[in-house]
Amino acid sequence: MVEHTRVPSRRRRVLRVAAGASAALVVLGAGAAGYAYFKLNGNIKSVDIDARLGTARPPSATDGSFNVLVLGSDSRNGLNGQLAGGDTGETARSDTAMVVHVNQDHSRADVVSIPRDTLVARPECTDATGRPTLAAKRAMYNSAYETGGAACAVKTTEQLTGLRMDHYVEIDFEGFARVVDALGGATVTTTVPIHDQDSGLDLAAGEHHLDGKQALAFVRTRHGVGDGSDLGRIELQKQMVKSLLRQTGGIGLFGNPVKLWSVGDTLTRSITTDSALASVNSLVGLAQELKGIGPDQLSMVTLPVVTAPSDPNRVVPQQPQADQLWAALKADRPLPKAVLEAQPENPAQAGPSAAAQAVASAPAASAAASVPVTAPATAARPPAGTGAGR
Repeated sequence: MVEHTRVPSRRRRVLRVAAGASAALVVLGAGAAGYAYFKLNGNIKSVDIDARLGTARPPSATDGSFNVLVLGSDSRNGLNGQLAGGDTGETARSDTAMVVHVNQDHSRADVVSIPRDTLVARPECTDATGRPTLAAKRAMYNSAYETGGAACAVKTTEQLTGLRMDHYVEIDFEGFARVVDALGGATVTTTVPIHDQDSGLDLAAGEHHLDGKQALAFVRTRHGVGDGSDLGRIELQKQMVKSLLRQTGGIGLFGNPVKLWSVGDTLTRSITTDSALASVNSLVGLAQELKGIGPDQLSMVTLPVVTAPSDPNRVVPQQPQADQLWAALKADRPLPKAVLEAQPENPAQAGPSAAAQAVASAPAASAAASVPVTAPATAARPPAGTGAGR
């Protein structure tokens, strides 16, 4: 009997090639995803805050709310020394400090900026070599990071606020500039020119779309707004945060794999976190929990302060407003009306006395980050809360 060889039809050959190609793409896709996962995980630097601080800490909330301490380091190591001007010493301090409180259903967040020159009681800490450092009854808030790094900054913040800092995120100058560039920049509006030789910011009045280096100068500027203190700079930082939130929502990250990879790679290379957040899974999980929070669901205030009686260049928490603010966050209640009403309407009003005297309502969110500076700053001497030249 003659055997007949069956020759595959053209259609069958095409189907086999397609099936093989699909299988190859699945394998390659899985390999690429695996590479991306390990690459991004390897980017993240972390600090084991829990191990450093032990159990002598405020308890975590049990209602689903949580707190994150976000610090901006003014380290001049590496490329940081070429950015944002100011003193280029070898030490690093927390140039920016924000306590972010996320409410129990994760639909809103309150952000409290702590002026870096606030005099606080700094607890005992350990330095980078593990040696203990003495407590200080009156120390600048930002000295905690310089004294004992992230763990000391967290410990000092917890002592100041009475709140558990469930997570910690830190970014330095270079990292911030990279992230802004990866997001496509940030849009701000000023009503008068801002010129600050220290930060390098030189903006005419009007709307500006800033790149990373310009955005860094914007959040570093203090001599160009208000009374030249850190309090005016904090107002600029609040505007930048809202601008970046709008920018993130507008670039469609999850619908653009190339952009998502670029931002993810940049972000993970730019931050230091507590050990519980130091993985792609944890960061993505946190992002999913917070995805419903945009600029309109974000309230941003500065810790109420007044000029320190002992030093006109320092500030101290204003009472009872400061304690009322921390108590509201601890109980997951709205921010106190007295604190909201005392916030300056624009950076030109920011100063140690603003918390005690301003009666304007909290500013409403605008379509773009707006900095309605009413007059450039001029000061014959360093004003209150100016810090040490950074």
